[in-house]
Amino acid sequence: MKLEVIHRSPQGNAKATPLLFVHGKWHGAWCWDEYFLPYFAEHGYNSYALSLRGHGTSVGKIWGASIADYVNDVAQTASQFDTPPVIIGHSMGGFITQKYLETRTAPAAVLLTSVPYYGLWPATFSLLMQRPLAVLKVLGTLRLYPVVETPALAQHALFSKDMPAVKVAAYQKRLSDESFRSYLDELGLNLARPKQIKTPMLVIGAANDNVISHRDVEATARAYGTKAEFFNMAHDVMLEANWKPAADRIIGWLQEKGL
Repeated sequence: MKLEVIHRSPQGNAKATPLLFVHGKWHGAWCWDEYFLPYFAEHGYNSYALSLRGHGTSVGKIWGASIADYVNDVAQTASQFDTPPVIIGHSMGGFITQKYLETRTAPAAVLLTSVPYYGLWPATFSLLMQRPLAVLKVLGTLRLYPVVETPALAQHALFSKDMPAVKVAAYQKRLSDESFRSYLDELGLNLARPKQIKTPMLVIGAANDNVISHRDVEATARAYGTKAEFFNMAHDVMLEANWKPAADRIIGWLQEKGL
């Protein structure tokens, strides 16, 4: 399957281990290329971001795509590298990363405001309390786009309150629909199994996240034998104005691991 992959390479000598960034719901590889890909390349990493099937310019359909399909997209991309990459997943991409690592190995993985291993029931209930009409539209149409279909809704779900309106509008225009089937997987059809995963994990949460709660992030970290780290930003860590401290923490952690 032809998948969009954006690559940013270092100017000088590259580190031996590449990085593969996996986006979350509604996004594509583009969300990593705003800040993260160039920054990690500056620090010596061959940095790649894929668009899952139906997202960005990747072929395939979003409708009916399962988490297993998305895991296959990551596996297809990772298999093309000479060296297994570190997997860095955001939100649904973090859940996909967990599922990927159940049956495959990676030198390390980073979960950014990730869907927890036990799924999206807590986040769904929280969003129902905050934005009931959006959730009802999701259930009525079997589409996830109603959660982010206006700049105001997208800002509530993804971005800080102080993000400039012009930026919110620009990002919101780039958001796509998302597979309702994959959402059902995250509700219970195909949950992650932490006991099968031995890969070292860095788990990062956002202090002002309206989607994934502190409790969810902390529970995910405990499941992988580590401690959650939080940064003062909203859900879309890689697009926030203060993205750099989180990126620096990832780089520092990778260096601690010898990567």
